[in-house]
Amino acid sequence: MYDNLLFQSVDSLLTSDIKNDNLPGSILFSGPDASGKLTAALETSRILSCRGPKKGKWLCDCSSCLQHKALVNSNTILLGPRDCSLEISAAKKTFLTAFYRNEHVEAARYLFVRSVRKLTMRFNPILWQDSKKLSKISSYTSSLDELLEEIDPPRELPDYEALSKICDKIEKEALGLEEEFMYDSISISHIRNLSSWAHISLSEGKKVIVIEKADRMLEGARNALLKILEEPPENTVFILTTSKRNSVMPTILSRVRTYNFTARTNTQSKEIINRVYHDEFEGSIEQYLQLFMAIPPETIKQYTHTFYKEIVNGIIPDVAALVKNCNKFDPRLLLRLFLENIYEIQKTALTCAKGVEASSQCTKAVGDCWNNVTVYNMSVEASLEQLVKEIALINRLNENVLKQAYDKL
Repeated sequence: MYDNLLFQSVDSLLTSDIKNDNLPGSILFSGPDASGKLTAALETSRILSCRGPKKGKWLCDCSSCLQHKALVNSNTILLGPRDCSLEISAAKKTFLTAFYRNEHVEAARYLFVRSVRKLTMRFNPILWQDSKKLSKISSYTSSLDELLEEIDPPRELPDYEALSKICDKIEKEALGLEEEFMYDSISISHIRNLSSWAHISLSEGKKVIVIEKADRMLEGARNALLKILEEPPENTVFILTTSKRNSVMPTILSRVRTYNFTARTNTQSKEIINRVYHDEFEGSIEQYLQLFMAIPPETIKQYTHTFYKEIVNGIIPDVAALVKNCNKFDPRLLLRLFLENIYEIQKTALTCAKGVEASSQCTKAVGDCWNNVTVYNMSVEASLEQLVKEIALINRLNENVLKQAYDKL
């Protein structure tokens, strides 16, 4: 079990709990980003539904396991915000390179198909049944399903040129779906819809509901989730994931068993990148995926310095132009990098009492900016405009200490 979950000791605890029928109906996978929480959640779903003699082993070829590996099993629902585009782009490169070299082709095909379905699963009609967006979402997902069928096993792959065109179309459609409809926080309608689905009886197997980034829910959604966790349906398992356990509502935490994941070292990440993407890279998995961003991290850093410098010098930045130049901060990783750069820049003020106070206020303002977008669904432009006002006020009330510190860089 958990053969594809690398460098996480939690796999032995999960395996033991499943074998001993000791896995509760509601669990939480908590740990840093890129630590394998979603991989473990999807693998747990497969293992719980396995009907083969190999009892959850990765090589099991029962019909349920084959569906789970392809991420098409109807007994699993996945929801929650996620930037899928970089993983899709990285997987596409791996697939086309493997095909060209005639090495690891099937593993690379599997990687690419799954990367796309990790996106489309979040747009299950069950979750969106009351939404006016469903028709347009279905247009995207149907198109992606048709394109994936052209490369899905056991179909024979076309020549390299034709395969490249298919993969480019898949990537373009996937990016369009993510850019237009990916949500920054889990809505109450999604929780209510999955709750209704969870109460429908199954003839066999278990239903598994994977809620990624469970910390990113508005109050209404949290309360709706709490209600279903208080009286969970029979034969339904809830798997929540988070990188910010302290942001999950305490009453929800009291109803789940937490399994802790740890950060991987760069050496471990290097091996994972080599095994999964068949590439050589020194650094974390997140840093590797950043290579596929539309805007390079260094460019984001330059934009950050210009933005911050203008604010502390009393100039109002052109936020609309910034958002446009930064690809609307899509994927959200771009915004996170931008705000992390601001956080690092303002730390230069930590050399005097007023600087410490200003830095503390800036840290809060940066955090509020991120939460306004990812939790409260404020537009990026409006949130950044508010951040401009707050940093300018902090600098002014603390006798230009932010400007003085920046000028010394």
